[in-house]
Amino acid sequence: MTTSGRRPSLAAAGLCLFACYAAELVAQRDLGGLIADAPAHLRAGLPGDRRSIRRDVPLTRTIRRGLADGTRALNGRPGPNYWQLRTDFDIKARLDVDTQTIHGDETIQVHNNSGDPLESLYLRLDHNLFRFGVPRGESVPAENTDGMVVTRIVVDGKNVALTSRNRRPVRRPGVATARGLGRTVALVELAESIPPGRTAAVRITWRTKLPGGSGGYGHRMTQRWDDTLFQPTQWFPRLCKYDDMHGWMTSPYLGPSEFYNNYGSFDVELDVPGGWLVSATGTLQNADEVLSETVRQRLAKVTESDDEVTIVGEHERGAGKATAAGDRLTWRFHADFVNDFAWATARDYVWKATRATIPGKGPVPIHMLFLPSHARSYRDAGRITRHALEFYSDLWIPYEFPQLTMQDGPSAGMEYPMVINSNRGAADHETAHQWWPMMLGTNETMYGWMDEGFNSYMNILSGAHARGRAPNLDGRGQIYGRRVGDEGEAPMMWSANYGGRQYGFVTYQKVPMMLAMLGGIVGDDQVQAGIKEYARAWLFKHPSPWDFAFFMTDYLERDLGWFWYYWLWSTATVDGSIQAVREEDGEVVVVVRQDGQMPSPVVVDVTFRQPRGVGGVVGAEALGPQKMRVTRPVDVWFDGGRVYELRLPAKLADLDRLELDPRGRFPDGLRGDNVWPR
Repeated sequence: MTTSGRRPSLAAAGLCLFACYAAELVAQRDLGGLIADAPAHLRAGLPGDRRSIRRDVPLTRTIRRGLADGTRALNGRPGPNYWQLRTDFDIKARLDVDTQTIHGDETIQVHNNSGDPLESLYLRLDHNLFRFGVPRGESVPAENTDGMVVTRIVVDGKNVALTSRNRRPVRRPGVATARGLGRTVALVELAESIPPGRTAAVRITWRTKLPGGSGGYGHRMTQRWDDTLFQPTQWFPRLCKYDDMHGWMTSPYLGPSEFYNNYGSFDVELDVPGGWLVSATGTLQNADEVLSETVRQRLAKVTESDDEVTIVGEHERGAGKATAAGDRLTWRFHADFVNDFAWATARDYVWKATRATIPGKGPVPIHMLFLPSHARSYRDAGRITRHALEFYSDLWIPYEFPQLTMQDGPSAGMEYPMVINSNRGAADHETAHQWWPMMLGTNETMYGWMDEGFNSYMNILSGAHARGRAPNLDGRGQIYGRRVGDEGEAPMMWSANYGGRQYGFVTYQKVPMMLAMLGGIVGDDQVQAGIKEYARAWLFKHPSPWDFAFFMTDYLERDLGWFWYYWLWSTATVDGSIQAVREEDGEVVVVVRQDGQMPSPVVVDVTFRQPRGVGGVVGAEALGPQKMRVTRPVDVWFDGGRVYELRLPAKLADLDRLELDPRGRFPDGLRGDNVWPR
């Protein structure tokens, strides 16, 4: 998903950040005297010259459960007892254009691969967000509707008693009951549990009106343009995620945060007006029944070259031309091992296609369906998407799906398996989502940074590669250092569903800063190699933040508990500075101070007035005849001090310049106090 909104100019934003941070530094200095004069029992709780560095990763009950049960492991890989539920869908849906309503009948095969008997099932009914009176975050639907109207539920052939109220109905022995059907999460209490290793069939009959109009605010809040284009998303009843760490995930759908779904297969029949084109997750199973022969012939040639092929032109639409004849047509799609299903249909779509060649796999088609008036927004969209698919397949793991489709519509910045609701503007970002959360099923409702943040990081790499440049991650740590301190900023481990006004920053922007700092410690190539192996280990599984942190720590063979703690569980920074430089006993002593709670390695670039080698300087790397980089590990701070004295075998007269954290990888506020002479 992408974020949008009006932003101030970079210059204005920079001046604001500098002014705010400068004022904060003044306030900190003014506090120095107050702290010194405070009683001892107050001073102990205020910033001082000592700090306790936390080096362990907090273990909540959820990850402790996974570790104890052997479904997770301390090396960050799936444990020997790892399991996950599987849900296979068979959906028959009919679009009524006159009422803008989808009528659906679906059967979910619930495969209980856990070791627990399932006494109940929880359903996700996301379209109930469009009902009046349902809790919402910052999203506003384009119109209020009746939401997801469930008219029948049958479990293994037995009817379920239905109520939209949250209050528990009177239980009758041997009768399953459902409640909360007017909310985004509903409970089905089963008459008989589903034992471990068994499968239950859940049939649901339902309808939902797609909201349209100009009043929508936020992604997925507008799902049609008038009655000529429909873009359904999160449009059918789904089973909530049941996993080894949490059990049932029952957080309500509030709008901004996205989803956490079970993997499974989908067989979907979509009944739409004749002549309308349909795009969807999966592959079309009955092209000979719904497409004209000319269109089928053109589709057969898409993967033969990188050329962009027109499948259906602006003047070729309609029943008997682009599609088979008939007042209504039923399109059948199949998808294997995906965690959602999205589609779109329009009376006036133009259809173009090209290909991407996936390393180790071969060509896959890229489809683009859009309105003729939006053709400019889709110019180069195929090329951008091709680059993204090929680049990310090489960077991480090969794209696993048989096709990718770009769909025009009101939700212009959203992702689903094999589907991106986007034009060229967000093509790279939305394509990257095919890796997370589509191929690695991260929990976006709680840890949105595990998909959006990783996306932001890889978009930087892809953008540089597309321009033929090496990626530059320098300076990103200091961006965080300049903006920290806002009380609205939640730690990254705060539930994304309740992220508040800093949701965008925490979810999208902090991960590139975090991984840039890690790259400043171990090297960017090592960070990316570790993520590549992480992706292989968790393909089509559900990693948690602990799994990622433990995996990277094990892969890099570094003590990184402190790193993960301060980035994920706190809003701390380093705030390093060169406090003083003096000559003592024939050496130069560089006094480095860290005022923040987060530690970092000491990295200082030393420029000499005359050429000299690195001999005799511990931890030195030559950067030129007169310049070297001197590094001390983060361990120098673990004794709790805030000041470290870096000693160099030189005289003050030999030095031209010193710079702390020269690459700007560590969270810091002002660059001015990182340089000597000032």
